[in-house]
Amino acid sequence: MDYQPAILAKDLTKRFGDFTAVDHINFNVQHGEIFGFLGPNGSGKTTTIRMLLGLMKPGEGSVEVLGLKVEKDTSKIRPRVGYMSQRFSLYNDLTVLQNLNFYGQAYGLENSLLQKRIAEALHMAGLERHENTQTRDLSGGWRQRLALGAAILHRPEVLFLDEPTAGVDPLSRRAFWDLLYKLVSTPLQPETNQASLESEMREQRGVTVFITTHYMDEAEHSHRLAFIQHGKIIASGSPIEIKTQKMPGDVLEISPSDAAGAVKVLRSAQNDGKLPLNEIVLYGSLVHVIAPDILRHEQAITVILQNSGIQPGVMTVIEPSLEDVFIACMKS
Repeated sequence: MDYQPAILAKDLTKRFGDFTAVDHINFNVQHGEIFGFLGPNGSGKTTTIRMLLGLMKPGEGSVEVLGLKVEKDTSKIRPRVGYMSQRFSLYNDLTVLQNLNFYGQAYGLENSLLQKRIAEALHMAGLERHENTQTRDLSGGWRQRLALGAAILHRPEVLFLDEPTAGVDPLSRRAFWDLLYKLVSTPLQPETNQASLESEMREQRGVTVFITTHYMDEAEHSHRLAFIQHGKIIASGSPIEIKTQKMPGDVLEISPSDAAGAVKVLRSAQNDGKLPLNEIVLYGSLVHVIAPDILRHEQAITVILQNSGIQPGVMTVIEPSLEDVFIACMKS
């Protein structure tokens, strides 16, 4: 049984002059899991992916992918991994079919096998009747699916996705994640006339996915996560583990008559020391207030809002969302 993780980073560090973009981070990604890598802009996410792919040399530390050292074995690793960036890496002036042919040939797929893989990619992406459509004419969601199909033509064992759903509508993002779950849960079957016994054994596992994203609702669907800030990993584990370990209190959800006004009033009371609250966050027409034993402050919150002419509405203690925890971690 192979217990070697699909990705292993040890004390991974990258500096640009006096600036440390990635600062001695450690993590592992197991075979067949979706690993979410979250952080604000400039936190070190893309720099980390580039080091994992061998596109950038670490200043310190080491990276192993599929049991191979990236710095020494890049040429052996690259045929076994796929990459999709937030820009989709597609050629807008080519058709859907031309893009897939181009990437398949770049991966070294022979014609008969390439045509079979292209047919599978078109079916997976739902583009079977759009082969001759120019890529520039596709919507963001369809371009996203096409880019994923191109990235897995060569059946990679590890798939790196760098903010692949940026700027895509919620329904298309949901459909994209459905595709990811199929890739992870369903092994890619090898062609028996080409695959060695070793590759057949490898392909009995689903694809391993390393993904960066800004969307907390997406991150909830990862098997495990790591939060990175200022180049350091500040939290890691499953979504439930992170919520349990990193949430600095309970969450009171308020539905006031004026949500933005309520946030302003409550933050003023917090700053004046009238309310010992950890966080006050606006969620559309709702407000989340976070503090240990939050119900002790419910009456005070009600009075402060009412004195400001705001009706507090319904107040309910809820389970924290990953976004609640992420915001709390980023501000701690």
